Amino acid sequence: MFADRTAPGADVQSLWRSARSARCEAKTCQTGKISTAEAAAQSHTARDAAVQTEQSKDAVQDFQQEVQVDYTGLLSFLRRVEDTVIKELNKNWKSHAFDGFEVNWTDQDETVLCLHTLSYPEAQDQNQQVTSVSWNATGSVIACSYGRLDDGDWSTVKSYVCTWNLDRRGLNPQHPDLVVDVPSSVMCLAFHPSQPSLIAGGLFSGELVVWDTSRTEDPVVWRTGMTDDTHTDPVYQVHWLPDTRHRNHARLLSVGTDGKILVWREERDGRLALAEGFAIVAQQIPRTTRLKKVAWGEAAVGVTSLSFSPFDAGMFVVGVEGGYCLRCSTSAQGPALPRPGGSVPLRAPAELAFSPHAGPVYSVSCSPFHRNLFLSCGTDGQVHLHSMLQTQPLFALQLSKKYLFCVCWSPVRPLVFAAASGEGEVHLFDLGRSMQKPTVSLKQSVSGCPVYCLEFNTKHTRLLAAGDAAGTVKVWQLSSDFTEQGPREMSHLEQLASEIMD
Repeated sequence: MFADRTAPGADVQSLWRSARSARCEAKTCQTGKISTAEAAAQSHTARDAAVQTEQSKDAVQDFQQEVQVDYTGLLSFLRRVEDTVIKELNKNWKSHAFDGFEVNWTDQDETVLCLHTLSYPEAQDQNQQVTSVSWNATGSVIACSYGRLDDGDWSTVKSYVCTWNLDRRGLNPQHPDLVVDVPSSVMCLAFHPSQPSLIAGGLFSGELVVWDTSRTEDPVVWRTGMTDDTHTDPVYQVHWLPDTRHRNHARLLSVGTDGKILVWREERDGRLALAEGFAIVAQQIPRTTRLKKVAWGEAAVGVTSLSFSPFDAGMFVVGVEGGYCLRCSTSAQGPALPRPGGSVPLRAPAELAFSPHAGPVYSVSCSPFHRNLFLSCGTDGQVHLHSMLQTQPLFALQLSKKYLFCVCWSPVRPLVFAAASGEGEVHLFDLGRSMQKPTVSLKQSVSGCPVYCLEFNTKHTRLLAAGDAAGTVKVWQLSSDFTEQGPREMSHLEQLASEIMD
């Protein structure tokens, strides 16, 4: 009744697809080219503007009221506390609470440097030596003299005085700013204490000359000439003295190995005329039982050095060839032995003779900080510290195996001095550190030739000049250790001066 049967498939074609494909088309779309451009903008002018609010009148009045001072009340207060404040200040002044305390807010410079090495080649070619150095009144100009100190008759040999301004731009250490030709060897120099251009020199011939360094063509302004009053031996030191009669003038003092100490005054005709004089005569030197017995009549009394006391204008110390230091006075009235041919009678100034060196004394220096202390040095290589009140030295220090040619106190440190040795060294001493050996020894030259002269700069206190036998001047810059005074330095100096020996 029922049976399987397969019927053929039915196929129905889509009218939608055929109609759709008939209507399709290929299409493309592209936008037009876009044009671009770059541009920059920069303003040509600039302007700053600020805004400040105006202060109100009330604020001004408030400020003015704040700074008003009640001077009447302040004066009343100061009068009430015046006595109390002065009392406390006096207590602080006498207090020893901070003795020995050293401030350390400044960095200490412990090095000593050579700033300049100055020379004049023409003088060095003639084997001339630097015999003296001197700073002028401003402390900017250094002068040196050339000559010979060791041997020979150099009275007719041409020599030189040279100056350098250390503040000048383009300083040439081998080309002095001024060179003065001198017909005789120059043994010593000294700038005028207040007129920076005046410098005095003593010659081997015994003559004195004063030059004005501002006059380049003819710098000689005064000279003694060769007269009966002139030294008959070389002049080894010159020193300017204030003229008590004329404030604007100064007198010139000279010492020589003829034993004379002469004081000269300026004359209008360019001459230096003898005003007064002294002479060191062996028989008139005061004797003392503390000194070794010597044949006074045979002792050499040629004066080699001199130093005035900064505390007493009439007192000075001289060193002589016989090895003695003598305390002298300008007020001495006793006549010296007659001197034929002189225009002024000479006086005998010596008051006290100190214990001698073992050879001639070459340099003496009075302390600028204590009226009774002075230093001396000589050919025995020793430095003596003396008190004006006793004949024996406070101490004697063997510093060199050769000669000592110069010794000089520091102008700013009471316990510091410098010494120049024949071994070519400049020794700096600080007695606060050691009384047995130098604090610093400076090598002046590689060859070890003698150092003849020293001078501290009183204006630029860190500068020290030294001249040697090689014809060289070295300007040393000292460290702060040698220029800044310690808190108890003066009391230490007083203690040294009070050590009177039995």
